[in-house]
Amino acid sequence: MIAVIGLVIGVVLGLVLQPTVPAELQPYLPIAVVAALDALFGAVRARLEKKFDDRVFVTSFLFNVLVAAFIVFLGDQLGVGAQLSTAVVVVLGIRIFSNAASIRRHVLKA
Repeated sequence: MIAVIGLVIGVVLGLVLQPTVPAELQPYLPIAVVAALDALFGAVRARLEKKFDDRVFVTSFLFNVLVAAFIVFLGDQLGVGAQLSTAVVVVLGIRIFSNAASIRRHVLKA
């Protein structure tokens, strides 16, 4: 529940303060958001399965964002940033949909 409250507070602050992202960090923002969503869906799934651990959530959240950003940075340095960005989004998207399906099965008992 604390994660959901934190998410709501973060969204509201973002809408009110309207922060700007420096141009050199803009390519990494969508990847960071997808990585953060992956961690959030994983946390919801773990909570429903009664396996949630706040340390695992925080480290997963930070590690996912850092690794995804590093992969995109590496791709930019190698000249294949778009391809590696797509790969990161696909992998994390699969994980998000897998967690969402598990959440659906748990909530709807189907």
